[in-house]
Amino acid sequence: MILRPVSLWASLPCSHAKEILHCLKEKYFRELQDLEVDGQKVEMPQALSWYPEELAWHTNLSRKILRKSPQLEKFHQFLVSETECGNISRQEAVSMIPPLLLNVSPHHKVLDMCAAPGSKTAQLIEMLHADMNVPFPKGFVIANDVDNKRCYLLVHQAKRLNSPCIMVVNHDASSIPNLQIDVDGRKEILFYDRILCDVPCSGDGTMRKNIDVWKKWTTQNSLQLHGLQLRIATRGVEQLAEGGRMVYSTCSLNPIENEAVIASLLEKSQGALELADVSSELPGLKRMPGITKWK
Repeated sequence: MILRPVSLWASLPCSHAKEILHCLKEKYFRELQDLEVDGQKVEMPQALSWYPEELAWHTNLSRKILRKSPQLEKFHQFLVSETECGNISRQEAVSMIPPLLLNVSPHHKVLDMCAAPGSKTAQLIEMLHADMNVPFPKGFVIANDVDNKRCYLLVHQAKRLNSPCIMVVNHDASSIPNLQIDVDGRKEILFYDRILCDVPCSGDGTMRKNIDVWKKWTTQNSLQLHGLQLRIATRGVEQLAEGGRMVYSTCSLNPIENEAVIASLLEKSQGALELADVSSELPGLKRMPGITKWK
């Protein structure tokens, strides 16, 4: 049995993110230091070394263990209450990476193309509000999803953060329409400074948590999705402002859904796009370069 670490990050829009972090470290984590459950020492939560300002932590504590100790039960209740009011978000660590690589600033116009259920969207909203001296950022996030019901999850995530800078829309990402904005009385097409293109995928990178992937995996899965992924990514760059940044991401490992999509996109762009080297960003994150050849 594989226990996946539960990861948490403190939301910066909440003016007391640092106080929450201090409370976690000085109160709850201290109480866990020498705690034993059923004769086994409880594993301490660890900060994700690559997440800025120690605002993200992960723990292997299971629900079963959390219920067996009064100290752990208090810790669990604290996490639940802070999550409900939007001060803490629960998310898989790997899912936190794409929004961080977008380098969002409070003035940026951001499009999240395939946004539901909204954990990455919440990160993007948080980044807009990172500067506490700017009560109302000039930028905004438009969060899109093709599934109407899943859009309600997006609204729920956004409501927790209580931000005025989010709009949820319901479109097929591969043909998402242009929006117009008013610039000094003139109507202009909206181009985005930052675009998150986290496309639908076969999910073959989730085998450690989803045993069905082992049973159902075929090369056909990826080949069928490649065209849709490329159409979504193409529609994304069509709406990207000059000098902007788009991050393309999947939870698949195979190159047909990753490197092949990016290679096709670069070829189609005829020099209008440039592949950004982000190897120096998020120091501490273990990574491998993309491949250029495969069978």
